[in-house]
Amino acid sequence: MPMISEFLDGQRVDGQFLVGNVTKGTNNFGATYLTIELRDSSGAISAKKWDSSEEDELLYTTGNVIFVEAEVLKYKDSLQLKILSAKLVDMEEIDITKFVKAPPIPFEELWQKFNYYVGSIKDPDCAKILAYFIKKYDAKLRVYPAGVTVHHEYASGLLVHITTMAKIADYLAPLYDDINRDVLLTGVLLHDFGKMDEFEGPVVYRYTLEGRLLGHITMMVSEIRKVAEKERITSEVPLLLEHMVLSHHGDAEFGSPVAPLTKEAMLLSLIDNLDSKMVITCKALESIKPGEFSARVFPLDGRTLYQPLKK
Repeated sequence: MPMISEFLDGQRVDGQFLVGNVTKGTNNFGATYLTIELRDSSGAISAKKWDSSEEDELLYTTGNVIFVEAEVLKYKDSLQLKILSAKLVDMEEIDITKFVKAPPIPFEELWQKFNYYVGSIKDPDCAKILAYFIKKYDAKLRVYPAGVTVHHEYASGLLVHITTMAKIADYLAPLYDDINRDVLLTGVLLHDFGKMDEFEGPVVYRYTLEGRLLGHITMMVSEIRKVAEKERITSEVPLLLEHMVLSHHGDAEFGSPVAPLTKEAMLLSLIDNLDSKMVITCKALESIKPGEFSARVFPLDGRTLYQPLKK
């Protein structure tokens, strides 16, 4: 079966797909339908399940791998699928190689970069806290994404995100007065570690119960407090790191209960926003021809992006 990026209008396809975002709607006659994002390692496509039932809502759950029979149709200049039938794929029958997208940087190079920034931190309290979390999450850290669908949603995506941010932070820190580089770098490296408890799944990552009820920010702040007590750290470092994690989304609208109130927290928030937005922008434009606009990019307030002409 062809990959999603190879689908053609009018094709009939069947095979394993990963369920991404799912939204529920109602037509003019009161019947419900589902709009489902189906994914493989080559990309994603929107699919419709008309006249959906409660059983369908359980089947089409983010993170499930399903076997689908469908027709490829063109709608408003974009391809989509009309689902004819679908069933859940048993765990042992999942073809993982079809869904795991490799990181844009070779893993060994990525891991070397991460360890360089960890080794560059001299503050003993920062180093203790980092060492605890790296030991705890070693296996997950090597493979986890940074998001489910929006940005860095591939194998080792979390590592790509935090090492890119660490590089930016290391460049910016000397440009401003009295930035505590060790606290800034430690906050950058740790700020999203809670996502490794927020997500779970064999192929694509879905939210855990704790992830949905608490979120990675709250979970990580609690963990930092526990580590500080266990290591008997009495300095201000754990409090500063807790604040950085709490405030790194910028404001309450985006999930942070407090706004950044230190220089390091401000830089972390801005760098996180910069990296995530640029990755979303690059992804939206990667298949757009020069001189054309993208479809609406909902994580960027629904704007359409322009691909400049090449010289």
